[in-house]
Amino acid sequence: MVQSLKKWLAYTLTNTQTRLVLFLTVSVCIIIMGVSATSYYTSKSVLQSELSEPQHQMLQISMNFIDDYIEKADQIAVSVALHANVYTFLTADNQNSYANISGIYEFFSTLIGNTSYIDSIYVYDMERGSFVSMPQGYSSSKVTFPDSEWVGIAEEFGDQKMLVRKRSVPPGASGGIRNAGSELTLFRKVLIQGEFKGIVAINLKEEELFARLHPPHRSELERARFIVDLDGDILYSVSGGGFDAALVQDAVSQPGEESLWDFRHNGVSYLVNRLVSPLTGWQYVSFVSQDSLLARSKHVRDVVMSVSAAALLLGALTVVYIQSVAFRPVRRIQRLFRQSNRDIPNADLLHLERLTTELLSDHAQLSQLIRQTMPEASSKYLFDIYMGNVSSIREMREKWSSYFQDWTDEPLTFVVVSIDRYEAWARRYPSADHSLLKFAIANVTAELFSPEWRTVCADFGKDKLALLLQPKRASERREEACRESCRHAAEVVHRMLGFSVSMGVSAAHADAGKLKQAMLEAENALGYRLFRGYGSVILFDEVSDHEPSAATMKDQWLDDLTGAIEAGDEARSVAIVERMAEELRAAGYYPFDTLKLLKSSGERLRRIGLREDAEDWAEEGPFEELHTLSLDDIASLFTSKAAELSERYRSLMESKDFVLCLGMVEFMKRHLGQPIGIQDIADAAGVSVSLASQLFKQEMDETIYGYFTKLRMDRAGELLVETEEKISDIAQKVGYQHENSFIRVFRKYKNITPGKYREMMKFRSDAANVELRGRDDLESKGNRVAP
Repeated sequence: MVQSLKKWLAYTLTNTQTRLVLFLTVSVCIIIMGVSATSYYTSKSVLQSELSEPQHQMLQISMNFIDDYIEKADQIAVSVALHANVYTFLTADNQNSYANISGIYEFFSTLIGNTSYIDSIYVYDMERGSFVSMPQGYSSSKVTFPDSEWVGIAEEFGDQKMLVRKRSVPPGASGGIRNAGSELTLFRKVLIQGEFKGIVAINLKEEELFARLHPPHRSELERARFIVDLDGDILYSVSGGGFDAALVQDAVSQPGEESLWDFRHNGVSYLVNRLVSPLTGWQYVSFVSQDSLLARSKHVRDVVMSVSAAALLLGALTVVYIQSVAFRPVRRIQRLFRQSNRDIPNADLLHLERLTTELLSDHAQLSQLIRQTMPEASSKYLFDIYMGNVSSIREMREKWSSYFQDWTDEPLTFVVVSIDRYEAWARRYPSADHSLLKFAIANVTAELFSPEWRTVCADFGKDKLALLLQPKRASERREEACRESCRHAAEVVHRMLGFSVSMGVSAAHADAGKLKQAMLEAENALGYRLFRGYGSVILFDEVSDHEPSAATMKDQWLDDLTGAIEAGDEARSVAIVERMAEELRAAGYYPFDTLKLLKSSGERLRRIGLREDAEDWAEEGPFEELHTLSLDDIASLFTSKAAELSERYRSLMESKDFVLCLGMVEFMKRHLGQPIGIQDIADAAGVSVSLASQLFKQEMDETIYGYFTKLRMDRAGELLVETEEKISDIAQKVGYQHENSFIRVFRKYKNITPGKYREMMKFRSDAANVELRGRDDLESKGNRVAP
């Protein structure tokens, strides 16, 4: 019995088929046991993933909602900083002008009334320590302003322009709008001519700002959400209980930038989601207790362990059945060898079948891989030469013989294809489509060249593609055929894809070691698109004899253009740009030199624009891809930018003159009763008498003296009607020491003497009162009176 069992085992272990069956059986057993052992953790991971996605989405929605409110509040802070009355408050000598403070108060009231999430607005003058706010009004010192403890925020700005902080509000500081306690405030730096002059503080309503943070109650899971600021303090929380500040502090202090992880605190396991706001840097954290989450997963684990034993038995029976069917071909091969007297003792042919299958499969895969990668390797070869990674002629020839074995000794031509108006093209199509469109250009050109030419395409980045061409057969019309094919390809691309391309074509070279030279020739030819326009096909042989004129390129017109723009002279600015374009067309310079001058000109315009509007001119990039534009379009671009900057400078100059005149008017109103002259008014404005007179006449359409006299006469008219003072006293109150002089000037402006004016206005007032009393008497008797 024992001896028979030993023989059976020996036969089983020496037979390859049986060994394979045993191996498969053991492998299936191990796999099933592994699945059963890891089912708990798999289900845990799945449940966490399914739960974390909605938690992540809700946090994302809440964060986007809050960031949107903060961005809007920041925009309101910017509008406050740029408001004319706020500018006057921060720069005028007299800050407590009634008209200016009233204008600021009315503007703040409108902003708060139209915005649900703003509680109050402060403007703080850092130089003089004064405030103007809604609802507190004007305060000349931070000592008298009830809510001024936050002014130290100025030291925290650094290079930032906006900060959001949660701060303490002292009792009585809220102006009756909110109670004392904490306040979430957006602070905005106010810069005037590059100097840090003041701070705008926007006090936000937390209940409105954090409204979207409250999650809907859809299950019995223990969960909570928190917002943590840059200092690690909790700004806001929505908790269902059982979540303390220590839990939050320990979680957010964990190293790394994971957005989802497991976290244990006081013996309890939590699933944590975290997002970081790109605007404020706040952390939005969500906690879910995993005890209730994984209760069912444990039950699933136990069930899978029970099922795995049954599955193992079924798997073993299945393996036995498969073994009996799967090895029939091998047994047939063995029989064939026996019939041909080629049987090999103590061996089977299973290894031979497996080896044959692997060899055939490997051969097919290698063949397919070579067919797929050869075009990519050829394209990379051209790109490496273009970038200078392959520089030696020997290396070029060695790699050429490896990648281009099926090419002949016919001459090689290099073509650089460039997308016209690349910046406009890049804005027209989504960035995700750029590679697809360039791939379409390569396919179209390769398809059109394929009947007569061997082609390899390479992407050189941004606007450029490259084509390496070799004729399939010798021809005397090679150059003409290349030109015609390139023009046809440019026309087809324009018709099918809706945009134009230009091409630079090198001379023909018989040696692969001259590919770098061919690339330079093609790019040199392509540069003449600047003068020839879009959709051009330019051969190097056509432009190789071009010699520039003896005249040297001058940039004096750049200084003239800068002066015209800063003077606000739009017509002169446009004329200078047009003259520059005409000179460049007539000069016959190399395209490279012309583009160099144009790029320096564009950089000059950019620097001028950055002085006035840094954000717009920093985001725009109109001068980055000038080499893809024609000279006419570059001139149009420069003309529009020069006109825009001239108008901006002109508006700026006009607005400054008007503000200066308003300051002179305010000075007149404050000194109606004093014997001041034009010299005093000009000194108060900080300009000369002649400039003050010129600007006042230009902006107010009136002389300073005439305007001041009119203000005095209007005030005298009010005093004549509202008081019973003597005419001589009224004359002194409006700046006239002699009564006769006052009467003469009053009569000139009102066409009536002061005494007659008082009598006339008194008569009108008495007549109106009599009529009103008569109407009241009639209405008291039940009579209707027509309005």
